Amino acid sequence: MPLSKGYACLKGRPVGNRLGTGNKPHYQVHISANGVHHRIAVNVQSSDGSEVQYLARSRFVHPITDALSGLAQGRTDVASAPGGVALDFIRGNLAQPWEFVPLPMSAAGADNDLNEKLDSYVQRAMADESAMVYAFGEPWGPEPDKADNYFGFLPGRGIHDIHMNQGNPPGQFFGDNGPWQDGGLIFEFPLQQQWSAVFLKFQSQAWHSGDTDGGPILPTDPDFPDQPHTPIDPDTVPPLSTPDGLVRIIAAYVNDVRSPERETVMLLNTADVPVSLEGWMIADKQKNKMELSGSIAAGAALVVPVVAPVALSNKGGIITLLDNNGVKVHGVSYTKSQARQPGRTIPFQT
Repeated sequence: MPLSKGYACLKGRPVGNRLGTGNKPHYQVHISANGVHHRIAVNVQSSDGSEVQYLARSRFVHPITDALSGLAQGRTDVASAPGGVALDFIRGNLAQPWEFVPLPMSAAGADNDLNEKLDSYVQRAMADESAMVYAFGEPWGPEPDKADNYFGFLPGRGIHDIHMNQGNPPGQFFGDNGPWQDGGLIFEFPLQQQWSAVFLKFQSQAWHSGDTDGGPILPTDPDFPDQPHTPIDPDTVPPLSTPDGLVRIIAAYVNDVRSPERETVMLLNTADVPVSLEGWMIADKQKNKMELSGSIAAGAALVVPVVAPVALSNKGGIITLLDNNGVKVHGVSYTKSQARQPGRTIPFQT
């Protein structure tokens, strides 16, 4: 079930801001897109009062940036599907679950709360006349007879749900679940040739979700096997058998100098015991899959040759590792620029 009012990307220049306060606090950003005014509303606290989980990449490297820079200023409706500019934290390999840190909306001290973290990026973008903000989420407006509540422009319009929009538990926001419709803030700083990104999720949201409806997938409690902790039919959902990141993709060789071209993926077993790879799969950005076999020794690295139908594009892509239940264990991405130089292995920060 997708976001009720659609999914979009808003691109423009930040010209004003307000810190989040009150019972339903949002950090507000005033955006000018070639003179047309919009507002970005970013949750800095959950509706139940809990802290929002935060991830910032000061140097955001992902193939999506090649497509973003070509977008026109203003609101662009985005298809919730792979292959375009839609965000999906899980399937797009934008983040790892252990990278998200819960932060309070406001706290005494410097640079230690969500208002301050967001403000540092927005203030930097406001000070740089070449910088652009890309906000992903659910749009509203234009509202011809209603001025904006914070910045007063008319008609009111903007974008919200700037956070993960899948994995919501049953309740008020369960109907907002869907793949390829996550919110986020991406900043472009052309003068520094740098991109930055801020991703948010609520602590109540499951990291794994169904590919069709984005509903949460949670493991069954072994002490209560007849009460699976998931609203999805347990007969159709595999259990989560492998911890996230237990085996990781640490490097890939995508641009060979030889013909026929040879491509490889290097895996690392972070466990202190061997891990069987029987039934595991590697998937490319087109969701083509190749099956693995054998095992990987404790603490060891393993170079896996890539075979058809999987192919690692020299134009940038994503690589995903799935366990024997088809559940994602780890994923990485690389850009066209990283793949440009032939004969070099691309290392990944994991």
